[in-house]
Amino acid sequence: MENLISLVNKIQRACTALGDHGEESALPTLWDSLPTIAVVGGQSSGKSSVLESIVGKDFLPRGSGIVTRRPLVLQLHKIDEGREYAEFLHLPRRRFTDFAAVRKEISDETDRETGRTKQISSVPIHLSIYSPNVVNLTLIDLPGLTKVAVEGQPDSIVQDIENMVRSYIEKPNCIILAISPANQDLATSDAIKISREVDPKGERTFGVLTKIDLMDKGTDAVDILEGKSYRLQFPWIGVVNRSQADINKSVDMIAARRREREYFASTPEYKHLAHRMGSEHLGKMLSKHLENVIKARIPSIQSLINKTIVELEAELSRLGKPIAADAGGKLYMIMEISRVFDQIYKEHLDGVRPGGDKIYYVFDNQLPAALKRLQFDKQLSMENVRKLITEADGYQPHLIAPEQGYRRLIESSIVSIRGPAEAAVDAVHAILKEMVNKAISETAEFKQYPALRIEVANAACDSLDRMRDESKKATLQLVNMECSYLTVDFFRKLPQDIEKGGNPTHSIFDRYNDSYLRRIGTTVLSYVNMVSSTLRNSIPKSIVYCQVREAKRSLLDHFFTELGKLEVRMDLPFLSL
Repeated sequence: MENLISLVNKIQRACTALGDHGEESALPTLWDSLPTIAVVGGQSSGKSSVLESIVGKDFLPRGSGIVTRRPLVLQLHKIDEGREYAEFLHLPRRRFTDFAAVRKEISDETDRETGRTKQISSVPIHLSIYSPNVVNLTLIDLPGLTKVAVEGQPDSIVQDIENMVRSYIEKPNCIILAISPANQDLATSDAIKISREVDPKGERTFGVLTKIDLMDKGTDAVDILEGKSYRLQFPWIGVVNRSQADINKSVDMIAARRREREYFASTPEYKHLAHRMGSEHLGKMLSKHLENVIKARIPSIQSLINKTIVELEAELSRLGKPIAADAGGKLYMIMEISRVFDQIYKEHLDGVRPGGDKIYYVFDNQLPAALKRLQFDKQLSMENVRKLITEADGYQPHLIAPEQGYRRLIESSIVSIRGPAEAAVDAVHAILKEMVNKAISETAEFKQYPALRIEVANAACDSLDRMRDESKKATLQLVNMECSYLTVDFFRKLPQDIEKGGNPTHSIFDRYNDSYLRRIGTTVLSYVNMVSSTLRNSIPKSIVYCQVREAKRSLLDHFFTELGKLEVRMDLPFLSL
């Protein structure tokens, strides 16, 4: 039966290479027919620790907030002997034997797709781990369910994560691993709530209870583990993960599993359940259940494969036209397919297809909200105004107007706008890259040429990266220009204050009184708000000019240039089937 699981893993890798992730297409999707295990849970529910316990390695990023921001499709491959190693689909020729490097690559690859923002992406990361200590199966780690958007994320993030999780677990061949912490009320469990919606009878849901050792003294989880509080078709399984102190001390999984066994065996409340508790039992249960599901699905999988072969052969027969043998014909075909993709991408930007409206959301909501959070009035408090004015005066107080003090106050406030400006650039960059993936999946011709699909996607993303860098330079220049030269007309009104009622006989040192400083703060705040309002309008213009406009005009220009060089050398590998 292990050979069957290994065979399914090979089919899944083939699906991945061909771009079949269960997305809608004219042909039946083989990916959806293959059994998988999706790990679902709220933030800080311990789901990453459960996944690491099953694998027996520390390899997942950790931290506060939303750490998992892209689905991680994890394929485990049991090998007879040899050193454990990992491979990423996007780095097919590189083996990782250091699992700390695996953790870093997961974080880096997430940032490559989403930028440095805290947004999520539905584009999965594919990771294979080869080890003598694992069973052959596929696990999918999904972003943790949350109830509140954090700073830097759109308000829709809560619903976006829920929709992404649901898109995986609503598939009938998906085994749901619902992770719930024991030190919280089960009625509020995010994993149980969403699992119940897609699997109301609990026929394909495994309930896993974490943090049992962290429950309040005098309480226990016996009713849950015995299925009295919430019954599933399969028994609940309790696990005791490593504490943060254990993780910091690099306590290995063997020692952690031994402690876990000792905890259940020595705790009076759980002694009678110890034989079916713990991470090892969970792994065996999942493996056994996966074997049964695969065995039951073999006839339907075989039928679907045969049906798909017939349909593909009919499609190939209908297409008829063979691939050109000469470099010129291949070049023409590549450029035609690339132009189809480019046109679809432009339609997303122009509103013919969905997606472009997300860019406007950044300009109309995210950027203004970020500027508002700067709270210039607090930066220009009486204490800060007094401090900067007196520091600017040095040993000799100003005579008429504290010009240097004004400049320092204004510059210190305006320079803080750089943060929201850069965040807006990154947010638009993430949206543009997301639209590349959408346009790639909607270009039917790429399904015949997976190698060309990858090359065009990489070329488009590389172009967007260059446009982002230029956009950041231009956008930050707008902020720097406002710092370097102030609008003179705004301040020409200030000397008139004496003529309109001020007392010129006041001592110079009276100019440091609260009333005077308050008037300076109010003037500076009014000027900074004017600049902020100006930049709120000019930053989107800069971003559109440097990123959106350029993406429409020259997304594949560099790719076409490099393609011409390959054509000269008669080397066009992209049309391999």
